[in-house]
Amino acid sequence: MPDTTHPNTGNLGNLPPERHSFVGRRAELALLKAALDPDPGSSRDPGAGPAARLVSVVGVGGVGKTRLALRAAAEVRDAYPDGVWLTELSPLRAVGIVDLAVMETLRLADQSTRPVIDVITEWAHGKRLLLVLDSCEHLLADCARVAAALLARLPDLRVLVTSRERLALPGEEVLHLEPLPVDGGTVSSGGTAAAGDLAAGDAVTLFAERAAAAGRPLGDGDLAARATAAAVCRRLDGIPLALELAAARLADLTLDQLHARLGERLPSPTDGPAPSDVPSPLDLLASDPGERPPRHRTLRTAIGWSHELCAPLERLLWARLSVFTGGFCAETAQQVCAGGPLAPERIPGLLARLVAQSIVLPDPVISARYRMLDTVREYGTDWLYALGEERAVRRRHREHYARLAHQGCAEWNTGRQVAWCERVLSEHANFRAAVESALAGPDRTAAVEMAGQVGFLWRHCGYLREARHCLDQALAADPPPGHGRTLALWSRGAVAILQGDQEAAANWAVRCADAAREQGSPVAMVAAVYLRGGQLALTGRQAEAIDVLAAAPRLPIQDDAFGAAQLQARLALSLAHVLRGEYERGREVADEVRGASRKQGEYWCGAFADYLIAQADLAYGDVPAAVRGARTSVAGHALLHNTVGAAMSLDLLATAVVTTGDAHRAARLLGIGTRLWELTGRAQMDSPDLIATRRTCELRVREHLGDLAYQHEYRAGLTMSYDEAIAYATNWPGGR
Repeated sequence: MPDTTHPNTGNLGNLPPERHSFVGRRAELALLKAALDPDPGSSRDPGAGPAARLVSVVGVGGVGKTRLALRAAAEVRDAYPDGVWLTELSPLRAVGIVDLAVMETLRLADQSTRPVIDVITEWAHGKRLLLVLDSCEHLLADCARVAAALLARLPDLRVLVTSRERLALPGEEVLHLEPLPVDGGTVSSGGTAAAGDLAAGDAVTLFAERAAAAGRPLGDGDLAARATAAAVCRRLDGIPLALELAAARLADLTLDQLHARLGERLPSPTDGPAPSDVPSPLDLLASDPGERPPRHRTLRTAIGWSHELCAPLERLLWARLSVFTGGFCAETAQQVCAGGPLAPERIPGLLARLVAQSIVLPDPVISARYRMLDTVREYGTDWLYALGEERAVRRRHREHYARLAHQGCAEWNTGRQVAWCERVLSEHANFRAAVESALAGPDRTAAVEMAGQVGFLWRHCGYLREARHCLDQALAADPPPGHGRTLALWSRGAVAILQGDQEAAANWAVRCADAAREQGSPVAMVAAVYLRGGQLALTGRQAEAIDVLAAAPRLPIQDDAFGAAQLQARLALSLAHVLRGEYERGREVADEVRGASRKQGEYWCGAFADYLIAQADLAYGDVPAAVRGARTSVAGHALLHNTVGAAMSLDLLATAVVTTGDAHRAARLLGIGTRLWELTGRAQMDSPDLIATRRTCELRVREHLGDLAYQHEYRAGLTMSYDEAIAYATNWPGGR
């Protein structure tokens, strides 16, 4: 059965909305936009030469590199018809997975075992797109490797990097970003750009805007207040993050009190380094290794000053929240961070206080979810270590996500399936961190249990490669027998089937069957039968597949992961019959699966059952039923962001629609299907049967329309966003 992924939701990539006004940086923004212009000479100064293909925005932490990069990327978005794509690297900790993060950013649902770089370059070949790699400093070598490989293979690609250090690659154009000027600045450019700003007072402007948001507006005519604000900005060296943290304090302090307290707390640039008993990741804030410039000390001390002004329980929550990667919700914060003096019922109020102080930020995309900036989270990590709580809180984080994975697997084959898919997508970074922690620990039973459950969820939600990685690690440790080991073996075999690695799938099927017998679980035995039968069906051995799958016992369908495997075993049987041309029997089995799916309230298997039933309806000439079934299948796959399933159903829908005589709509549906298949990396899953059916449909549509009309409609479908495409396919009859 096919893979799932969270598909592209528009033509222009995945840039998040801007939460605040953009202050200053006019000269830097102009330089960056010119550097990113894909049309040489269109906006660059005469004689400046062609735009750089790799541009790095470099500066100390908190200076605004990401904000500037995202604003510039948004303003040049129209020049990149294939999208501007942001890959946020701060949640990553393991080395060697930057390319995987890029593939996930592009929402490619590739099922194969090919190198990730090959998958990306095959999809991106001939496309004009901009890739933004944000926060590269902790994975510098890995980022340089990926950027160099992609740029070498993709002449129309441009890469924009934000980092505390440059990648040091040939042809890299570097914009050194300085803090906002309080009293003015200058700009110069060249192979390496040094940037200030032509407009005076941008630091004060930013501070004033944030002060107004905190309920302390600075009157335009209040010269004394403006002078005090300028003094505050000078004390903070014009570093935007420090300014925002300080301005947030005006909800509790007057401007004069703020100025006075900053005078007490912040050292002058001539002072020595800020004392610290604990080695800190914040030491990496310097632009160059080993450097600790005054601005680094200023930011570090400004964050520390904000920390001191927090109430004791606010500080404790700040420290404990630092264990999250990729964000968190209030409920999860309660479950992971509560304990000791921090009662669960206090956490929502304390979290609201941290948001008000800009320590914690609302997620720009997902409502009711929060995140921390890297530098603020790193300070919290230092504090957690100093408190002696780091190991305990990280254990609670791991145990929480282990419970979450267990619950997700227990409820996957129920009406909660769609909600769990969304949860897995939003919590992916935290699941990754928790699995890595479990695999690094000594408890092999707990590690394989968690890997099996997370691997199962990742397998159904589009993260095949990460599922394979964590499952291989867990199973290589020779875990003891039990439910967790059996589920891990089944999940690993199911991943192999989706990746087209059928030889490996056969091996995992044998190991899973042995584990199920050892465990004495009849349901696990049915799951193992799916692996063997599915592998046979997808390698063209339909008669053998039918013998194996039909012999599986018919047990009551469970609500959990093995219950999903039970339904998938029946789906594989239906598929084998359909591929063999035995449509009546294939439809009967698919009808059984659809009924069971509806009873369970699940969609993953139900959408494939609708697809197989529509195939049979079309074969028997019931075209209206085939159209309805294919549309229903597209809608079901869309609920779970199943790009491959939706693409399969779109191909079938186009075939049914051209049979009704609506060749215009069929051509547009073929264009939509092509767009979705591009995201998978493997059109029609390399299946000869599916490829032949698609080609036959294309020929029929061309015969009806002629080449010019066909190309017009096809391109209209090809350029639709994902949401537009699904709406067009499922809202019937609609217009062309």
